[in-house]
Amino acid sequence: MAFHSVKVGLQDEQITLPKLRYAGSTSVEQALLKRRSVREFRDVPLALDDLGQLLWAAQGITDRSGFRTAPSAGALYSLEVYVVAGNVQELPSGLYHYIPSGHALRRIADWDKRQALGRAAYDQPSITEAPAILALCAVYERVTGKYGDRGLRYVHMEAGHAAQNVYLQAVSLQLGTVVLGAFDDRSVKGVLNLTGRETPLYLMPVGRVR
Repeated sequence: MAFHSVKVGLQDEQITLPKLRYAGSTSVEQALLKRRSVREFRDVPLALDDLGQLLWAAQGITDRSGFRTAPSAGALYSLEVYVVAGNVQELPSGLYHYIPSGHALRRIADWDKRQALGRAAYDQPSITEAPAILALCAVYERVTGKYGDRGLRYVHMEAGHAAQNVYLQAVSLQLGTVVLGAFDDRSVKGVLNLTGRETPLYLMPVGRVR
């Protein structure tokens, strides 16, 4: 499936993801029944439209008011989602930032960072074997500015909502994923080129189940 990109220099390049699908063959009940944590993946590419569906499940916009697939305290949306792509059809290997407003990816780096991310995650093989890894990161100030210290709890709740959405969407697409929280924060921040305000919470490798 073709995608549209506009090049204005690497940091400004945006890739519009394929059109979303809003109906599938797996019911919510079946997705809940079959949801499992998967750590072993087949060595096959991930389809670009499947990657787009997973990103939409995590933080996609669902109406004109800007509401998203995952609930957020005060609709403040503390999460930013990044993709480390290594074997995705029609998508060059590299690091990308998901842009919910345009259902697009902003390209940040143009090389395969899976090995570096794997080292930052204590050499967990699911990171290096998966064709792509979603990284859910938080900007706490978006929520704590309104709710104070209790906002920390709300951010973590939001991350859990988004991660479960990814799990269920993966089942619907006959894919597997797992939430990983064991990693060195500073190293992951370096691999993902995160700003000082962004904190990584989850790494979610995705791919075809081995």
